[in-house]
Amino acid sequence: MNIATDIQDLKRRSFLLAAFSGALVTPGVMSAAEVEKAIATSEGKFNEPARDLPLVEDADVIVCGAGPAGIAAAITAARAGAKVRVFEWRGCLGGVWTAGLLGYLLDFNKPGFNQELLKRLDERDMRRGTSLSSVCYEPEGMKLLLEELFVEAGVKFQLHTRVSAAYREGRRLTTVVTESKSGRQAWRAPVFIDTTGDGDLGALAGCSFEYGEAEACPCQPMSLNALLVCKDAAALVAYIHGSDPTKADGVSKDKFRAEIERAGLFPSYAKPTLWQVRDNLLLVMMNHQYGVPCFDAEKITEATVHARAEMNKIVNSLRKLGGPWDGLQIAATAEQIGVRDGRRIAGRYVVSKADLIAGARYDDAVVRPTFPVDIHALSAEINKTAAYTNAGVKVKPYDVPLRALIAKDVDGLMMAGRNISGDFIAHASYRVTGNSVAMGEAAGVTAALAATSKRLPHDVPWSEGEAKLKALGQRV
Repeated sequence: MNIATDIQDLKRRSFLLAAFSGALVTPGVMSAAEVEKAIATSEGKFNEPARDLPLVEDADVIVCGAGPAGIAAAITAARAGAKVRVFEWRGCLGGVWTAGLLGYLLDFNKPGFNQELLKRLDERDMRRGTSLSSVCYEPEGMKLLLEELFVEAGVKFQLHTRVSAAYREGRRLTTVVTESKSGRQAWRAPVFIDTTGDGDLGALAGCSFEYGEAEACPCQPMSLNALLVCKDAAALVAYIHGSDPTKADGVSKDKFRAEIERAGLFPSYAKPTLWQVRDNLLLVMMNHQYGVPCFDAEKITEATVHARAEMNKIVNSLRKLGGPWDGLQIAATAEQIGVRDGRRIAGRYVVSKADLIAGARYDDAVVRPTFPVDIHALSAEINKTAAYTNAGVKVKPYDVPLRALIAKDVDGLMMAGRNISGDFIAHASYRVTGNSVAMGEAAGVTAALAATSKRLPHDVPWSEGEAKLKALGQRV
């Protein structure tokens, strides 16, 4: 008889019973008997008992993720006549635009919803810069604008809600399960769109995918952005990005880094960048977190903590320099660290490096990216000599076909944004949000047409989607 082991086992059993016995009458909470059964399973495993979940079937299209691609997908699907539901795990719409404090829009010189959004931002005096390739905007104002657009379109949306499971009948995705303060809930629809950025829904549904440069990392680094307040932005004009890539924007980046080095530090992102949001409110990106898989919560947590610490250290050090930096402080860090590399879900076409080099053209083209290959340094050592690279690829404007937005392994599932089907090099070009919006628009109209006509997305010709967008006054 091992008394020490028996005592430890008793403590463990008592802890689990106490942890789960506080609300036994609440639906979905295990009884003491169920907990005892779970405890009896092998060490390191927990057998979660099966339970019935409330099921809702009130949508034609369910969009998972309300980042740039999800916003465009949901609004377009609703305008095309579909009943739409959106689930978003953050506390606001917009994803990297808002919760991620991205603060700038890249490759936005696209027709359709891209231009509508810019017009709406202009009407509210919420954007800076004249170039459509690089636009600075106000993240907080963007939150309100996107909520109003959803309400106008009749999109039902639920924040603080994460998709946690997906179920198929044969090849067809039929049901997703969400986790929220409301507990676990099941939702069924004819068509689903994965706009989670990291391909979470596709992975849960059993799709194959690629990640990083090979089967795993090295992957592009993550970055945590922040809003800063200064005493006088005019005094910092030499260090502020002009929001116009046709000009020598690298000069301000190099000057800004020189100031950080003068303060005794070298940033983990060797091309730190300042933008002016409004008056004395600035946006900054100046850190890299290397080799962090998008699906590892522990490592993402560690990366976020390290990035926030570095950012505070740099800002505090700049403030001590005095002069134009006097009074500089962090107003807010992003709710979510920015992810460049997520899962690339296998589609019915894989956008490739060869497409970029050749300037590929396709009959079912939904967007024509022009952004260069932008691979941020894959390690701290590489960052010391080059913050980013184009891998020797010169991009010719190329087409992304609708087939790359339709899952190969699962029917009834589309993707839009940086989790579409492509290789590592192509992804480094099409991943920016102007292209994500156009992809979302295409996925939204295709999903709506499929769901309302009882077809699957791969049965809807893109010519039909284009015609519908023109009828709606939107063009991709």
